[in-house]
Amino acid sequence: MVKEFERAGFPIVQMCNLIPVAKTVGSNRIVPTISIPYPLGDPSTTKEEQWKLRYHRVGVALDALATDIDEQTVFKVKI
Repeated sequence: MVKEFERAGFPIVQMCNLIPVAKTVGSNRIVPTISIPYPLGDPSTTKEEQWKLRYHRVGVALDALATDIDEQTVFKVKI
């Protein structure tokens, strides 16, 4: 589905933790997430830390949308 949106001219960012799978299915802009059950959070941390983590990852995804790319790209995130 990602490929069809891209073909229609809509940039798509896939946020996932299984980067090799995202590459295999043809995602062009990939932002790594934390885990399968909690892609944008970590319930063992405080709410403030979770907010910072989510804010950062979504910010990277928005930057990825605005970035022109020529090949599949995995965008760097802070650990």
